[in-house]
Amino acid sequence: MKLGFMINPDAGIGGAVGLKGSDGPAIVEQALARGALPQAQKRARAAMEKLALDRGILSGASILTAAGNMGEDVLRELDLPCEIVYRGEQQSSAADTKNLIRQLVKQQVDLIIFAGGDGTARDVLDVLSGELAADIPVVGIPAGVKIHSAVYALTPSHAGELIQLLLAGEPMSLHESQVMDLDEDAFRQGHVNAKCYGYLPVPVDDTRMQLIKQGGLNHHEITVQDIASDIIETMEPDVFYLIGSGSTTAGIMDELSLPNTLLGIDIVYNQALLVSDADEQTILKTIGKQPAKIVVTTIGGQGHVFGRGNQQLSARVIHQVGRENIIIIATNEKLRSLNKRPMISDTGDAALDKQLAGLYSVITGYQQKTLYKLN
Repeated sequence: MKLGFMINPDAGIGGAVGLKGSDGPAIVEQALARGALPQAQKRARAAMEKLALDRGILSGASILTAAGNMGEDVLRELDLPCEIVYRGEQQSSAADTKNLIRQLVKQQVDLIIFAGGDGTARDVLDVLSGELAADIPVVGIPAGVKIHSAVYALTPSHAGELIQLLLAGEPMSLHESQVMDLDEDAFRQGHVNAKCYGYLPVPVDDTRMQLIKQGGLNHHEITVQDIASDIIETMEPDVFYLIGSGSTTAGIMDELSLPNTLLGIDIVYNQALLVSDADEQTILKTIGKQPAKIVVTTIGGQGHVFGRGNQQLSARVIHQVGRENIIIIATNEKLRSLNKRPMISDTGDAALDKQLAGLYSVITGYQQKTLYKLN
C-alpha cells in the first residue's frame, strides 16, 4: 500500500495572532512578524505518531512525501520510513502543495494524507480533479484556521486512528465529501462567505471524520437574546470575559451595546469593551493572573468548542483561565444538530484536551442549561 503524505507548513500560522487565516505569503509574513509559531508540523506529528507506535501495520506499506518541512522532517523524527518524491522551495507555497500532489498521483498512491486547512484542501482538489484522479481517497489532518471542509478528521489523533484502521485492513466505505473555503478578506471584515468548491472521497467514519459546518440552524433571535441576558446578569465585577467568535456569542455584545468582532476574540471588563479582536499574546498580557472567564459556543454540525477559528484561545490561555472558568453557550437547535455526538476540544495540546473532557452545563436560554458531553 502506498501512502502519500503532505504538510502545508504555513497552515494555521495566522490563528493565534488573530489573522483568521494563513492564505498567501503576505499573511504568513505578517503572522511571523507578530510572533506566530508554526503549528502544522506539530499537528501532523500527532497523527502520524499513531503509526510509529504500531509499526507492524506498516509492513508492506510505503510513505511517499516531500523533503524538509513538507513531510520528511516529521517522518524522520518519528523514525518512519519514507521516500522523497518532491523537493520544493525553502519557503513553501500553494504551488509546492500542488506539485507534490501531482507527484503522488504519478506514483499511484492508494491514499493521500495531508495536513492543512480549507485552502490546502482546495489545492489538493484542484490537482486531483485536473489530473482526473479524484477517485484517490484522502484523509485531512486539521491544522488550519478555517476548517469547514468535511475532508478533515475531528482532531489529528482521530486522523491517526483512521489511518491505522485502513492500514490494518479495516473495510471502509468511501463518501464524496465537500471541500469548502471562505473568502479570507471578507472573513477578516466579519463576513462569512463560504462556498463549496467540489468533492473528495473520504472514508466513512462518523466518530473520526468531521461533518460540514452547519449554519442558520433556527437560531431564533429571541433565544440568542435570552442566552445573552443570562450571561450578562451573571457577569462578575472585576473579571475579564473573553468573548469567543460566532453569532451566538455576538448576541452578548449586542445586548451590551458593544462593538463586536464576529470572527475574533473580544475582552470585556465590567461590561465595557477593553480589547477588540485580541490575539493570544494580547489576551495573556491583558488578563495576567487576574480572574477571567472564557465564553464560547460550539460549531453547529461539527461540535468544536476550541480549535476551529478561535486559536487565539490557545492552550496557554485556557490553562491560565482554568477549566472551571469556561462557559459554553448554544441554542438547543445547535446541540441537536450534533445528533448526540459530543462537543470537541482540539487545542493542539492532547493532555489539555483530556482535562477539558466531561459534562458541561451548556447555557441554552435564560436560566436554562443543558448537560452535554465534551470529547
